[in-house]
Amino acid sequence: MIINRHSLALAGALALALGASVPTFAQELVVTHTKGETKLTAKPAKVLTFDLATLDTLDALGVEVAGVPGGAKPDYLAKYEDKKYEKIGTFFEPDYEAVNAAEPDLIVVAGRSSAKYDDLAKIAPTIDLTVDAKNYLASSVANVQKLGEIFGKQAEAKELVEKLEKTTADLKASAANAGTALVILTTGGKMSAYGEGSRFGVAYSDYGFKPAAKTDEKANHGQAISNEFILETNPDWLLVIDRDAAIGREGQSAQQMLDNEIVHKTKAWQEGNVVYLKSANWYTVNGGVQALQQNVDQLSEAVAKKQAAN
Repeated sequence: MIINRHSLALAGALALALGASVPTFAQELVVTHTKGETKLTAKPAKVLTFDLATLDTLDALGVEVAGVPGGAKPDYLAKYEDKKYEKIGTFFEPDYEAVNAAEPDLIVVAGRSSAKYDDLAKIAPTIDLTVDAKNYLASSVANVQKLGEIFGKQAEAKELVEKLEKTTADLKASAANAGTALVILTTGGKMSAYGEGSRFGVAYSDYGFKPAAKTDEKANHGQAISNEFILETNPDWLLVIDRDAAIGREGQSAQQMLDNEIVHKTKAWQEGNVVYLKSANWYTVNGGVQALQQNVDQLSEAVAKKQAAN
């Protein structure tokens, strides 16, 4: 949530006197976020984000970003690998020299970079847009609206949110009658399952699939599982995240891991209900408005196709 507070006419006059080209707010904006409150006196002109969800949303809103972390990005954000965008470190470790040199007006952290908030806040105004996994969709939508207000893109944010909420509600209604689902993540030749309330619990809470099993999860790593667990659980749908593909690491693909005689016996496999999710959207972008819309569209198409076949 963003709260408008006292007028800063003096700050605006000072900025004008100094020849600043950045428009000042009529009122100070106090941005409430995971780590507290951050005051902004002008619309940020130079933005650095360590959070790909924020990069995704700002891209959708038409807001220019100056600096991004290095590392794999989904195809629709690949343009940010261009040299014109400053590379400011990784998701986990900022390049403080690069951040200082950029002289940003706003820095955004979330999730993996959240732990560096205090250090970055000493350099420039910083906000933490970490998504609440237990309130995933609402938290993500709030971030879209927050960024829309910061950058004067409220109308654009409203349009994106309204479409997302409608299509998500439609998916939830359809998936409610589609049977059970198991969300699994593959990486390095191993598999983990994720249930309700987990980092990927949105598949159940907001997308409407019935959980095929309760899982014993630790932190963000899910419950280690085997092919036998999948067969025993025997879900109607297998929703698969390939972590190696998401982070650009070579290795055995999710498709290769699951193409075996044990998984072939499951209802999901036999009915053609194994969905290889857009893994980067779920694993690295995780809350950006474009990624969320793509996720809903992919699952809606899969459910609709199945229902049409029946």
